[in-house]
Amino acid sequence: MAFTDSKIKNLKPQSKRRIAWEDGGTCLGLRITPTGKKSFVYMYRYDSRPRMMTLGRYPVLTLADARVDLAKAKALLAKGQDPGTLFLQVKADHQGTPTVSHLAAEFIQKRSQNKKAWQEEQRILQKDVLPKWKHRKAQDIKRRDVIVLLDRIVERGSPIMANRTLGVLNRMFNFGIRRAILESNPCSIIERPGEESPRDRVLSSEEIKNFWINIDKCRMANGTKLALKFLLVCLQRKSEVAQAEWVDFDINSGWWNIPKKKTKNKLSHRVYLSPTAIELLKKIKELSGDSIYLFPSPRPDRNKPITPRSLSQALLKNLNTLKIEPFAPHDLRRSGSSHMTGNGIPRETVQKILNHVERGVTKVYDRYSYDQEKKNAMTKWGRILNRIITGETGKIIQMRQK
Repeated sequence: MAFTDSKIKNLKPQSKRRIAWEDGGTCLGLRITPTGKKSFVYMYRYDSRPRMMTLGRYPVLTLADARVDLAKAKALLAKGQDPGTLFLQVKADHQGTPTVSHLAAEFIQKRSQNKKAWQEEQRILQKDVLPKWKHRKAQDIKRRDVIVLLDRIVERGSPIMANRTLGVLNRMFNFGIRRAILESNPCSIIERPGEESPRDRVLSSEEIKNFWINIDKCRMANGTKLALKFLLVCLQRKSEVAQAEWVDFDINSGWWNIPKKKTKNKLSHRVYLSPTAIELLKKIKELSGDSIYLFPSPRPDRNKPITPRSLSQALLKNLNTLKIEPFAPHDLRRSGSSHMTGNGIPRETVQKILNHVERGVTKVYDRYSYDQEKKNAMTKWGRILNRIITGETGKIIQMRQK
């Protein structure tokens, strides 16, 4: 088979280490350990003996970059040089003075082991940082370099992305200090270039109605439409909705049990599924088929979920069709919680539904599940939402639009 990202991700570990080879005589292979770690390898002959060299760990080393390294290795071999030895020498040379590319690769490799945000961090580095700094020594990056990089991002009209990039760079350079790769962080004392104010967008009942009805007219994947509706119905974070798995749902009892490894605050969470949610889940199941995910990627690889970012992009591209002022997926969550409290549901219960972290003594001693309160509140929210959608708003307290 010819390697693609989807095919690589579908290669499962076995009881013993194995190597899957690409068809077509490329000599590119993927070594897979019993623990699931995957690395690109190159098989070649040198000095009349078969040899194998490791190109790098996937996905830190992307498939595209692996092909570039493979071409370089083959070019060295064509000149009569041993690519494995030369690659090892280059690696040894970089251990003393690593490039930004090497620092980024090690940073992402470590982050991917226990941080959910590593893919977004990798995307940011690949989009705005590595094209400019890939071959520069990490220790040579100065504060002025960071400022110029961020200014360019702001100038193209992306001040918030400039803030996100600064955050990733700050974490990466601090990682370099902790790993004894660097002595200082060039991001220190640099202020965020983009102004960010706390979001307070709350959709009115009329806007919620327009959203629910008009989203079916939008040019976006059906799974994305259902995911956004499900977010409004269940009021959970967009990452938790986008990556939801059927194994966590107990339809019979009416609960969505989110394990702590999938929540932002690392606390397990129970979400009651109102009749409105159950009806929506039936439609979601029809569309998702045999996928383990509620919202599998619409691309050929259905073994991965849609990305949280795709929800934001879909809304941004369809605001005219929705006939609503700009809003983000998180605003649906805020709007739902505001309508709940505005219609008499206790704020404490709403906070439990949102899985907001408590602080201090309350966090330590409050082990009450709030299951009954959640059930009552989510059932009421389902009724409120249905009345908003159908226009029967006589018994609903209208929220002031912000």
